[in-house]
Amino acid sequence: MTKYSKIILDIINTSDEHLTAEQIYMRMKSQSCKAVMATVYNNLNLLVREGLVRKINVDNSPDRYDKIIRHDHLVCKLCGKISDLYLEDLTSKFESDCSVEFESYDLKLIYICEKCKTDNM
Repeated sequence: MTKYSKIILDIINTSDEHLTAEQIYMRMKSQSCKAVMATVYNNLNLLVREGLVRKINVDNSPDRYDKIIRHDHLVCKLCGKISDLYLEDLTSKFESDCSVEFESYDLKLIYICEKCKTDNM
């Protein structure tokens, strides 16, 4: 693991947010890191491939990066806000229902957050 990978992993693992690559880059810059955006993207792709970081895809929004601790997500369909949701692990249920073995799953529940509900009234 490169020094930049370690820095990126630390930023993600200590954040309570679901950060974009640009937000990670800005946090690295605030730590006086000399990395460029390409380095951030390359290291994020490596960390995702190695299973050390989760990539969260949300329609019409930049990819977000998250810890690998088992959890699911609530995603607001209007503003894209992502919140952690801790549900029972459903792997065995899915495997039983589908008759296949799963490596993992990524459950995103789409809703409208309270702020958007209020703003759209």
